[in-house]
Amino acid sequence: MTEEIFDRISASLTRISPTRPVGKISAVKGSHVEIAGLNGHAKVGDTVQILGASQKGDIVSVCPTGVTAMMDGPTDGLSPGLHAALSRRTPFAPHNGWIGRVVDPDGLPLDGRPLLPACADVPLHAPPPAAADRRGLGARLSTGFAVFDTILPIVRGQRIGLFSGSGVGKSTLLSSLAKKVDADVIVIGLVGERGRELREFVENALGADGMARSVVIAATSDRPAKTRRACPMAATAVAEFFRDQGKQVLLLIDSITRFAEAHREIAVAAGEAASLRGHPATTPAAIAGLCERAGPGLESQGDITAIYTVLVSGSDMEEPVADMLRGVLDGHIVLDRTIAERGRFPAIDVTRSVSRSLPQAANPAENKLISQARHLMGTYAQSELMIQSGLYVDGSDAKIDAAIATRDALEKFVANEGTQGIAGSYRLLQRALASDKSGP
Repeated sequence: MTEEIFDRISASLTRISPTRPVGKISAVKGSHVEIAGLNGHAKVGDTVQILGASQKGDIVSVCPTGVTAMMDGPTDGLSPGLHAALSRRTPFAPHNGWIGRVVDPDGLPLDGRPLLPACADVPLHAPPPAAADRRGLGARLSTGFAVFDTILPIVRGQRIGLFSGSGVGKSTLLSSLAKKVDADVIVIGLVGERGRELREFVENALGADGMARSVVIAATSDRPAKTRRACPMAATAVAEFFRDQGKQVLLLIDSITRFAEAHREIAVAAGEAASLRGHPATTPAAIAGLCERAGPGLESQGDITAIYTVLVSGSDMEEPVADMLRGVLDGHIVLDRTIAERGRFPAIDVTRSVSRSLPQAANPAENKLISQARHLMGTYAQSELMIQSGLYVDGSDAKIDAAIATRDALEKFVANEGTQGIAGSYRLLQRALASDKSGP
């Protein structure tokens, strides 16, 4: 252990550069500045420090006459003629000691304890495993939620989207999955969260048991756009580090919406046109490139099972980010505000949610139960207005009668959170479906 720490210290010292290229500000335009004299040294993504001032910025474009940097904060006090020094990129080097820690997308600790990087860096923009060589989806995972163990199964290597408005129970559901899903390592990327919520999530939502096998990568809402955009990429890089060791990894990213917003800020500053309801044309590729890195690994690797959250305004599943993400994932879970307001949690709208691991993830008897449950819940949803307004007469339609008879039992089943396992969850579902015959 002592030798390993010495190697990390040595590697950190070798990364220190005694000199830095210096340029001069030629123009200040809104939130970004143009700098001459650095174009022979700078790369997109490098950092600049304005000498004699506290401002820092990230280079978003390079041309023969200079570079453009997007500043981390206000540009008050900046003017042409000030000098700007180029900073070397911060290495991102995770290691096993990151488990139980909270770090930022630069690999710096946020929990007040020292943290040395590993000897070898890992790329934030790594390509996914070769498509032709990846394994298929694996076995079902026990989640501690009856609905996820049956109607909406999650399997190893699956990528699921969690679509929700604000205040509908998304963070609570994520923390519960982090504590209960069977995995070797949990990697959590918190993008654009409010600062006060980070500690609350770590100490209360996750708790000591959850943190014992977790790595939290966080970029709060006040951080620069580059840092917020890098957060899910950094979390994915950490997940890949553990996957390459053969471990089963659960990756939770909250949220892809804030990742897309940070990408938009940077892209627009770099000169891209906003075309997709305010999002630049590169947004779909950025989202797809991030999500494709998760999933099953190669034969010698583990898997990354991923859950990505999306903030949808007014439950609009057709908004650009929601539509982009839904098209590249292996299923989507919809949380509904109306369900949350009547006190049922998790507030999952089963009729609008899909797991693409079915029917392979269940046997014929289980698929029959799932189909029957979805049919009854769908029938009730279609007839709900008529039923609640008193227009439906009992006995008019056998299917609607069955849907009404099983309504309360299925609602209770979806809300069930326990330790009964997958087999026990199917027994609970079978009893719920039989309630129209045997009573509640």
